Amino acid sequence: MKILMIFTFLFLNIASPMLSEASQPTGPKHVAIVIDDFGNDMKGTKEILSLPIPLTVAVMPFLSTTKKDAELAHQKGHEVILHLPMEPLHGKKSWLGPGAITSELSDEEVRDRVIKAIEDVPHAVGMNNHMGSKITADSRIMRIILEVCQEKGLYYLDSKTTGKSVVEKLASELGVPYLENELFFDEQYTTSHIVRQANLLLNRIEDDTDVIAIGHVGIAGDKTAAVLRQYVPKVKEKAKAVTLSELFLHPEDVTNFQ
Repeated sequence: MKILMIFTFLFLNIASPMLSEASQPTGPKHVAIVIDDFGNDMKGTKEILSLPIPLTVAVMPFLSTTKKDAELAHQKGHEVILHLPMEPLHGKKSWLGPGAITSELSDEEVRDRVIKAIEDVPHAVGMNNHMGSKITADSRIMRIILEVCQEKGLYYLDSKTTGKSVVEKLASELGVPYLENELFFDEQYTTSHIVRQANLLLNRIEDDTDVIAIGHVGIAGDKTAAVLRQYVPKVKEKAKAVTLSELFLHPEDVTNFQ
């Protein structure tokens, strides 16, 4: 897993050294599960938020239950991040919802939309992309988005919807704390696929110190919730379940942060 550490992490206000894939620490293993697409009373919302595991909850802005979902997630002890809609290479822009970042926007329009989206999601301490295969490969737009993250003290999780993402390069340049998704649980909507991905997660834990995986509420939200509930004990046997922010912390600082 790629994690960019910087000496001044504005949100956490602590120092962290750079961690490379070639020099993983030998300490305890961690798993961070991110659930996308909150904000529109999607299927599985209640079930996901009730899971007995700390989650990072990605909430879309400007939707009917944006604030309700963010507040409830925060109350239940989960971490909240902004799930920023970004234009994909394929698909309709109408699928993105209000306030989306699209390629025809001016620099000023991009900046304004990002700031308003952050302000619309209570308790957000980070950001990831909703769709976004076109935008995360666009250096002009991603620089503006990451500059706002830097100003607001937010970290960025690249959902990795394209292999051409420029996020890592720009985040490193700007000193924005940065992580990458490693697998999706439910890009296919069947229970059998979600189970296969959950088993893949268990295998990844054997080979990696820190693992990040993304699931969704929505079409398969109830299935994802059911599989995760079944696999939580198995995950806990192999690793500590954490929020994304905890991956930026030294192990001795985690207790103080919580």
